[in-house]
Amino acid sequence: MKKIVDNAVALFVIVIVLLLIIPLNPFLLDVMILLNISISMIVILISMNIREPLQLSVFPSLLLITTLFRIGINVSSTRNILLNSGQAGNVIASFGTFVLQGNVIVGFIIFIIIMLVQFIVITKGAERVSEVAARFTLDAMPGKQMAIDADLSTGLITEDEARERRDKIQREADFYGAMDGATKIVKGDAIMSLVITAVNLLGGCAIGMLMGGMDLSSVLSVYSIATVGDGLVSQIPALLISTATGMMVTRAVSDGSLNEDVSRQFLAQPKAIVMTGFVLLVLFFVPGMPKLQIAVLALFLILGGLYLMRKMQAETEELETGLAADMGQQEQPLTEEEYYKDINNVYSLIGVEPIEMEFGYSLIPLVDESSGGKMLNRIVIFRRQYAQEMGLVIPSVRLRDSSSLNANQYVIKVKGEEVARGEILVDHYLALEPVEPTAEVDGIETVEPAYGIPSKWILPENKELAEIYGYTVIDPLSVMLTHLSETIKQHAYELLSRQEVVQLVESLKRTSPELVEESIPNIVTYGNLQKILMSLLKEGIPIKDMETILEVISDNAVKGSDITMVIEQVRMALKRTITRKFAVGGQMRVLTLDAELEKQMVESMAKSEQGAYLALSPDIMQRVITQIGEELKKFNELAQDPVILTSQVIRIYIYRMLEPFYPNIYVLSFNEISSNIQIQAVGNIS
Repeated sequence: MKKIVDNAVALFVIVIVLLLIIPLNPFLLDVMILLNISISMIVILISMNIREPLQLSVFPSLLLITTLFRIGINVSSTRNILLNSGQAGNVIASFGTFVLQGNVIVGFIIFIIIMLVQFIVITKGAERVSEVAARFTLDAMPGKQMAIDADLSTGLITEDEARERRDKIQREADFYGAMDGATKIVKGDAIMSLVITAVNLLGGCAIGMLMGGMDLSSVLSVYSIATVGDGLVSQIPALLISTATGMMVTRAVSDGSLNEDVSRQFLAQPKAIVMTGFVLLVLFFVPGMPKLQIAVLALFLILGGLYLMRKMQAETEELETGLAADMGQQEQPLTEEEYYKDINNVYSLIGVEPIEMEFGYSLIPLVDESSGGKMLNRIVIFRRQYAQEMGLVIPSVRLRDSSSLNANQYVIKVKGEEVARGEILVDHYLALEPVEPTAEVDGIETVEPAYGIPSKWILPENKELAEIYGYTVIDPLSVMLTHLSETIKQHAYELLSRQEVVQLVESLKRTSPELVEESIPNIVTYGNLQKILMSLLKEGIPIKDMETILEVISDNAVKGSDITMVIEQVRMALKRTITRKFAVGGQMRVLTLDAELEKQMVESMAKSEQGAYLALSPDIMQRVITQIGEELKKFNELAQDPVILTSQVIRIYIYRMLEPFYPNIYVLSFNEISSNIQIQAVGNIS
């Protein structure tokens, strides 16, 4: 039994093929016709109750099967009509008799109207909508993929969420592409129904008069009933399937089922309902109009609209009353003078927040949770992802509005001082310009605040058009959060407080208590450990593997040893982590230093009270910095951070020399890269 259920669709298709070959008696034909009507009714009801087209992604294949089933029934019914003098079962006879009502001409006119409505209105409209939806969906795929990659890189979504969204985009493209072809099947089925109807009528009349010896009136009476009945039992299911097709391809912006959307959106406009009722009352005074029907309908609309208006007003008043009660329950705040009479409250003025974000009043809806803002939720997601990647827990971000800023501005502060600033338009989208856009889109020229990419602020109605042209479109909240996350990454080392180091060590103590007891504070103090971890974070190295870091420190740190050399040993131990972070697809593209230049740098090393440094002549340093600036342009076209590869002896000193000029550059040594990585030099500094 289970095998039959699992292969029910395949068996059903075989039955459909047999319908084209094996004659059916009227009883079985009635069963097949009723089954066809039932399947069509189920399909249209499902299409009305789903929330998005992908919930019935099998619809294109289902459309083909139901169309083939209908054609098989038509062939069987035509065979019975022509061979059995119009006798093709009770269902066909009942439909034909009911529609004709004894008048052949009127019955045929009604039947033709139904056929034309399906062919010209529903089928043709669904075909056009499917074609446009398929084209726009396919054109928008690259932009949607880039938007997902941007959200993933900024921590707005996880890997699983990104994979799910990519799969959904691919399934949408496949679905609308299949629907574009499937609507052609519906169109062909409508044309074939007209042909079969003509064959039934003309063929039946010819057989009845030439072979059956019937007169013209008898032939028309018999075969017109059979023809109209057969046409209706095939066209009613076809009409339902065509309507379901139209619903599937026009539900792109739906949030719920068709029933929910219609009821919610209609009932949300009671004024329109009341006004319609008054318009009908005007028609009441037009001579000849049916006054009773107009009066009943107008009264129903006016009373119903007024009821809905009162209900909405009552809900609003109830909400306002609840808010007022909540405000009344709060204690009256002290005046500023009374508050600061307590000297303990003055100390709150001298503290600084690790991270602050101030914004103008027009940006409040993006942040305020009571207004639907999702900023805090996005920050929580970023904090979790950054902790998993880098091993550092970002402290809480203080969000506050500021009257000193313009309405659309925001400022990011680290430890009380401004480190970044931006400006966004809440009612626009930011479109990042591609290298070679297909066409220009209207918008306000600007620069993306996090990466400095040329961009445009565009209106929401131009969003899909911009994606088609190759732009990456980002909503205002994502723009602001991306800037915040990149700023935090850049200043993460400043956020590593002594207290955070203690918490990291306490967390390690739960899994490696002996290592912690041996190392701290006998070999390394919390202060020196903080310096080592800050140095790693400043150069983008994760500190997640605290056990390895502390083991290397324990093996190499002795009293009076240079902490710089300890850091280099830690970096060598983390070579797999460093390689994973900077290599792409098993390959790492780097800039290298000329052997003669490295030799000069080693010879120029000098020592001071603050440590060793490179004492290069100003002209050599100027030439090196200028060359590096030119070579870094090559990385703009590569999906990798700019990396300079050098020997371990001078790595840290080269980084310290270049960091003031190129803060986003990474300097690695050969000992920090795994042997299985292919290194490709894209430039050489001489």
